[in-house]
Amino acid sequence: MKGVLLAGGTGTRLNPMTKLVNKHLLPVGKYPMIHYAIRKFQQAGIQEVLLVMGKHSAGMYIDYLGGGKDHGVRMTYRVQEEAGGIAQALALAEGFVPDNEKFMVLLGDNLYEDSLAPAVEQFARQPEGAMVMLKEVPDPRRYGVPILHNENILFIEEKPSVPKSNYSVTGIYMYDAGVFDIIRTIRPSQRGELEITDVNNVYAAAGKLTYGVLQGWWTDAGTFSSLQEAGAKLLLSDEGDRR
Repeated sequence: MKGVLLAGGTGTRLNPMTKLVNKHLLPVGKYPMIHYAIRKFQQAGIQEVLLVMGKHSAGMYIDYLGGGKDHGVRMTYRVQEEAGGIAQALALAEGFVPDNEKFMVLLGDNLYEDSLAPAVEQFARQPEGAMVMLKEVPDPRRYGVPILHNENILFIEEKPSVPKSNYSVTGIYMYDAGVFDIIRTIRPSQRGELEITDVNNVYAAAGKLTYGVLQGWWTDAGTFSSLQEAGAKLLLSDEGDRR
């Protein structure tokens, strides 16, 4: 299975730091934020990784990651020319993922404790469709919230005023190769972007969207407070790994 790492976006919530460098290269704990997503791929046995990035700081990504040898992976790069949404960035992976093969997608600003190896193994056994990772959160109204039925997701509601579950969809997705055909069918949202929730809801409507649940901590490191919180947790984790 191959991996796709999405690291575009403007990071406006982290201004003025992101005027100088893309948010995925900001330090979190001991390393740039992007380091941890690469580590998650490597730990899950995924060795071929495509990084989709914006033009801003592209050279810095290549300087840090290179061909991937020092990180236990093999890196490929694509540039998202404009901020057109997660699904638009994902579409750039077509051609990198062989026909009829499954792959995993990570958003570079999601930081979390769990290994993804069990989820990758579970999805490998799934005949077709997609899988997303969820996390139980105290205020699901801030996130995309799944409506669950047995092992499937029936629908994902974006920032509902009355959530139908206490779970958030995280930035961890797994797809079959049919996702690229689905992306071609969706239309831009009111903010002018191709939304990954619309893609996931096509799978949900077909009864082909399953889920896993993260047990450890998780954060979307897009604010100063969440960046600081994640950095403290990752520092402790790195110290524990050395011991």
